[in-house]
Amino acid sequence: MAGQSGGRRPVVTVVGSFAVGLTLRADRFPVAGETVVGRDFDRGPGGKGSNQAVQAARLGADVEFVGLVGDDDLAAIAWELYRREGVGTQYLGVVQGRNTGVGFIVLNAAGENLIVLDPGANECLEPSHVERARERLTQSHVVLTQQEIPARTAVHALRLAREAGVTAILNPAPARPLPLEDLALADIVTPNETELHILLGLAPDDPSDSLNLCRRLLDAGVRTVVLTRGARGVLVVEPRGVTEVAAFPVQVVDTTGAGDSFSATLAVSLAEGRPLMEAVRRAAAAGALTCTALGVIPALPRREQLEAFLAARG
Repeated sequence: MAGQSGGRRPVVTVVGSFAVGLTLRADRFPVAGETVVGRDFDRGPGGKGSNQAVQAARLGADVEFVGLVGDDDLAAIAWELYRREGVGTQYLGVVQGRNTGVGFIVLNAAGENLIVLDPGANECLEPSHVERARERLTQSHVVLTQQEIPARTAVHALRLAREAGVTAILNPAPARPLPLEDLALADIVTPNETELHILLGLAPDDPSDSLNLCRRLLDAGVRTVVLTRGARGVLVVEPRGVTEVAAFPVQVVDTTGAGDSFSATLAVSLAEGRPLMEAVRRAAAAGALTCTALGVIPALPRREQLEAFLAARG
């Protein structure tokens, strides 16, 4: 299968979003109508697809990013980031008359985050942009996409990967419902528990059992659900059974990029030909490492950091 690298450099194609993150820390989140004093303002590159592309590149993968930026000064942040990190930009386009995506992020004292996103140019990413990258997708070991782009575009990427026998991973964030027939195109879906509920059209606090919801995805045709549960670890749900992968306890500073690090590390590990459980454990370690530093890009671990972290924990 195309997902087995056979010792070659892992080839990962990310179809997704770029946004500039504007981040502030505060002791607590404000309530409606309230102003609180923040600190540690930071402006830097973000967007789930972009973060995942950078994480994959830092782990040594051959990465191409399929996405869009606007025709404004914020777009320069993307081009510089990808040049510095070694992410391919052959399929990165510019939308005239649209702003680059932007996100406003507030972090509280517990490291939790509150995010408001303006997708900007990301809303213009169409299946036609994915088609232009068809040859690259079909020659990849893994294709990774998310939901910060139009659903039809993410689904088209999954479909092309499925048709070519390439492992397709959907990170369903930010969460929104998707038809089961579209979800079935994903080999692996990587939700957290809130995203899992929303993905299936339920309220975030619906009391439905998460394991039963994972099995609904399997019944629809998804091959594997990798459910992230924070400090409670990861559940890997397959038709043959359920496996629990323990979390890596760390001192949490900022959780913002943990999900992106997890999904990208999973993608790279599978592209290297590693067994699923080993790949999930490596992904959990990378996600934990990402929580230990402020900001997303500064926190995404490099391969040597990940290997040292895993070695120290047996």
